[in-house]
Amino acid sequence: MASMNDKDYYAILGVERDASTEDIRKAFQQKARKLHPDVNKAPDAEERFKEVSEAYAVLSDSEKRSRYDAMRSGSPFVGSTGSSGSPYAGGYGGGDPFGWGFPFGPYGQPRRGPARGRSRSYNPRAGADVVFDLTIDAAMAEKGTSRGVTYQRYAACEVCHGKGTVQAERSETCPTCHGTGRISVDLTGLFGFGVMDMGCPECEGTGRVVADPCDACGGTGRVLTASEVVVSVPAGSHDGDLIRVKGMGNAGTNGSASGDFVCRVVVPEERLNPYQARGFQTLGFGLPFLVFGVLSNTLLGLLAFIIAIAVVGIALVVRGGGLKANSRWWRNALASLGNGAANGLFIALLMASMFSCAAWGPGARYRGFLW
Repeated sequence: MASMNDKDYYAILGVERDASTEDIRKAFQQKARKLHPDVNKAPDAEERFKEVSEAYAVLSDSEKRSRYDAMRSGSPFVGSTGSSGSPYAGGYGGGDPFGWGFPFGPYGQPRRGPARGRSRSYNPRAGADVVFDLTIDAAMAEKGTSRGVTYQRYAACEVCHGKGTVQAERSETCPTCHGTGRISVDLTGLFGFGVMDMGCPECEGTGRVVADPCDACGGTGRVLTASEVVVSVPAGSHDGDLIRVKGMGNAGTNGSASGDFVCRVVVPEERLNPYQARGFQTLGFGLPFLVFGVLSNTLLGLLAFIIAIAVVGIALVVRGGGLKANSRWWRNALASLGNGAANGLFIALLMASMFSCAAWGPGARYRGFLW
């Protein structure tokens, strides 16, 4: 979900930035009539209707609108007040006794900094793992080796030390939704739609916001960077083995724990290519039918089907490069054969049940499950 200041609500409604509340209401009415899901059957109509409603919910409220305008200008503090009612009680405890407001720095100069890409949402989440495929040959896998890997990941911001804010000590309750993570838009007086509930665009549904988003990371507490790590592949490794380096994955948001760097060993000599894997699965699929034909004395009737499956399976294996002498390759081949046999067994048992039901008629005596 995009943050509040990543969206241009004025452009969404098609109004100027100095538009009056009445102009905003009329623009919303026109947009909503065209985009309401009951009228517009376009695939994205519902999403666009929610976006228009979100824009109206913010711009039609003077307090939310002033706070939105302030955030778009680079500061989240204009228009927000603290619990004491003082115009200087909001934010992180600072104030501007000269009335310039927080978009302005000392002596009334406009505050400079990125207006876009900053998110007030306080959403601590653990970082995801970074998975990297390291291809080595069978000899290296047998002896072991070390490789340096350069990769991209999200690292903790050095400016705010991963917190997402430089000056504030902790997160604050979202002033837009008051900590609920949801806002309601009353559309009863406009179209009779009733009250529409949606996620809060300022805190992105978390109910908490960063008081002063860091300019370097935009308030998330992490930045995209290039990292290097040395991976030690132990002797006797095989295709598919995982080597985990703690803490070298993506950093978490707002100071949360980092994920791991996970190196997946790839040994082409031990790996089945897609054609070989499908070929052995196809061969395994035919095995239960062969057993079923032998046990039920219907092998002649199933012979053509079994031969066709065998021909297709062998053709796929040959197209994939044929057989290999590597023991790990054969282990993977047998695993694919077993997977195909499990699928074939289900179909064979289903057929056996159907034949048993068909043979069970009025006056018939039970002679066993298959014969």
